[in-house]
Amino acid sequence: MVFEWLLEFAFLFPLIMAWVWMSGGLWYFFHRERGTGYGPDDPAPAAETPPCSIIIPCYNEEANLRDTIAYAHASSYPDFEIVAVNDGSRDRTGLLLDELAAQYPRLRVIHLATNQGKAIALQSGTVAARNEYLICVDGDAMLHPHAVGWLMYHLTSWPRVGTVTGNPRVLNRSSLLGKLQVGEFSAIIGLIKRAQRTYGRVFTVSGVIAGFRRTALDRIGYWSPDMVTEDIDVSWRLQLDHWDLRYEPNALCYIYVPETFRGLWRQRLRWAQGGVETLLRHRRTLLQWRKRRLWGVALEYVVSIAWSYLIFVLLLVFLAALVFDLPGEWNDASLIPQWAGVMLGTTALVQFLVSLLIDRRYEPDKRFFRNLFWVIWYPLAFWLLSILTTVFGFPRALRSRPGQRARWVSPDRGLRPAEGQPRE
Repeated sequence: MVFEWLLEFAFLFPLIMAWVWMSGGLWYFFHRERGTGYGPDDPAPAAETPPCSIIIPCYNEEANLRDTIAYAHASSYPDFEIVAVNDGSRDRTGLLLDELAAQYPRLRVIHLATNQGKAIALQSGTVAARNEYLICVDGDAMLHPHAVGWLMYHLTSWPRVGTVTGNPRVLNRSSLLGKLQVGEFSAIIGLIKRAQRTYGRVFTVSGVIAGFRRTALDRIGYWSPDMVTEDIDVSWRLQLDHWDLRYEPNALCYIYVPETFRGLWRQRLRWAQGGVETLLRHRRTLLQWRKRRLWGVALEYVVSIAWSYLIFVLLLVFLAALVFDLPGEWNDASLIPQWAGVMLGTTALVQFLVSLLIDRRYEPDKRFFRNLFWVIWYPLAFWLLSILTTVFGFPRALRSRPGQRARWVSPDRGLRPAEGQPRE
């Protein structure tokens, strides 16, 4: 009986969560996106435009910096500065930043003698920044001209907004892994952020693009240098301090994603480890009644960890049953979908269609539906990846030591076109 319940939970948890995300995402779309009359190519309807600082932490980014700085400098927002922090890069990042500083009048450069990690690089940029409002962008990201304005719209219009996250869009789509991640960012990540915003709290801002209020960061002590995912940790600490976290889909930012299995594995393992580290660090604070609005996000994450371990164990049992004669009902273990699998597959297709309805306005690529087609492989490819990274990331988080500096690891930036060839 217990074994049957575990099997039911294994299939029903992703089924239920998919419908929770769809209902929340659709409510957000119809109430906060569709009827506004604004899109990503329209300036934000801000009543005031105070100055802001665009902070760009850089580590070994010589291949991307020219585009990143050029796009940041081309922002349509009327009053901003750019603060780029070279965090002890081992390539030509520092030399290239100095060259760009002579080319772009809004750019100031800070050089750290040794690699200190992204959190320290962000803090260094914050110290040097002249303004209350901070727009933090990764060193390989390209801002849409109106993205800063949309982030600032939230920060300046509502005094309780501590941070607002934007909408990353995938650039490299030539490989299967790239196509899968196009669908993932649309059908999964964007939909989840909309749903979480609808239900009250968001698990994390996107580390690649986010706007912050300096006052809010000062209250919580800024980014934690000993967390492997500083974006998840700062999101939780801001919300535990009762600051509002917003999601703005019109704030577009173009990124490169990993296109090798090794690069994707390292990225998702870091995400999994960082989520567990954040949960463990704040577990006592979360139990307080005043922090109850974050309970839903925390509970969903805890259950997803338990689900990942359950699927992993069931997979091992299923493989063992093919070779050995196991006792009782364990010998009949099967992960081959039956009625629940049909429901799950149908729900996945509905979810992808819902995401297409919502996200097509942010995709100038007319081949978007062709890219979304590849998402039918998402449950097999990325659920398996998510399960394995959670299983291996959890013990890594348990072994991590508070106070031990978390430093950069140069990520896989994807497969780039040859010189002179157009990007997909």
